[in-house]
Amino acid sequence: MAEVTAASAPTLDDIVFAERNKAYGAYSLRKGYSKTIYRSLIIGSALFLVAMATPTIINVLTPEEQEQAMVEVDLMKIPPPPIDPNEPPPPPPPPVEMPKVNTVKFLPPEVKPDEEVPEETPPPTVEELKEAVAAEKTQEGDPNAEEVIVAPEETAGPTKVEAAVEAAPKEEQIFTVVEQNPEFPGGMSALGQFLSKNIRYPPAASRANVSGRVFVSFVVNTDGSIQDVTVLKGLGFGTDEEAMRVVKAMPKWRPGKQSGRPVRVKYNLPINFQLE
Repeated sequence: MAEVTAASAPTLDDIVFAERNKAYGAYSLRKGYSKTIYRSLIIGSALFLVAMATPTIINVLTPEEQEQAMVEVDLMKIPPPPIDPNEPPPPPPPPVEMPKVNTVKFLPPEVKPDEEVPEETPPPTVEELKEAVAAEKTQEGDPNAEEVIVAPEETAGPTKVEAAVEAAPKEEQIFTVVEQNPEFPGGMSALGQFLSKNIRYPPAASRANVSGRVFVSFVVNTDGSIQDVTVLKGLGFGTDEEAMRVVKAMPKWRPGKQSGRPVRVKYNLPINFQLE
C-alpha cells in the first residue's frame, strides 16, 4: 500500500505574500500576531488580578491596627470630684431678697374696758364754725388775714340737678325658629293669589326667556309689618327688583309668637317667575 501525504492548506498570510519577499519584516509580524495577542492577554489578565488582590495581600502581610472605639460620656452621670479635706468650704450663697410691695399700716381694733376709753371731744358749735373751718386739729389763725374761707367740695351741696338720661330702648331679638310662624292673612293660598295678581313680569326677563325662583328674605315685626327686605338668590333681568317691590307692598302679616307673645321673625319666601 502506498502512503499518501496530504499537503497542508495555505494560510491567509501565504496567499497575501505569495510571490513576494517573505524575508521582509511584515510577514514575520503577521506570522506571530496571534501568538503575541494571546501572550498579551495572559499577561494583562495576570496584572489585573494582581492589582485587584494587592489590598488583600497588604492587609494580610501588615498587622491590623486596633481602632479606638468612641465612648459616649454622659456629663450628668460623671461622679463629682473627691473633696479635699484641707480645702476650705465654699461660701454660702447670698440671701435672696424678696421684692418690696406697698404696705398699709392697719391696727386691729383693741377691746378696752369702759374706764380706759378716752372721753370723746364734743363737736364744735354753730357759733364756732362761723369764724373757723372744720379740720383735723384745732389751731389759731391770723386775725389780720383777709383770706376767704371756702368750704371743701366734699361737704358742699349739689349746685345743679342733672337731667335724667333715658336709656335707649333695646331692639327686640330677631328669631329664625319660633313656636308659631308668622302667616300671611288668609294663609298660603291667599299669599299665592296675591303674588300672581301683583307680580309684573319684567320685559328684560321676558325677552331673555328667563324663568325660575327668586328667594327673598324679610323680617315680620311684632305688629305684622314687613322690614329688611333682601334678595338671597336672584335671577337678574329685573326679577330681583320686582320680587322686592311685591314683598314690600304686602299687607301686614299675623306676627309669629314665642312663649305666647309676639316676636320679630326672619322669614324666607321663594317667588316663582314662570313664562306662560
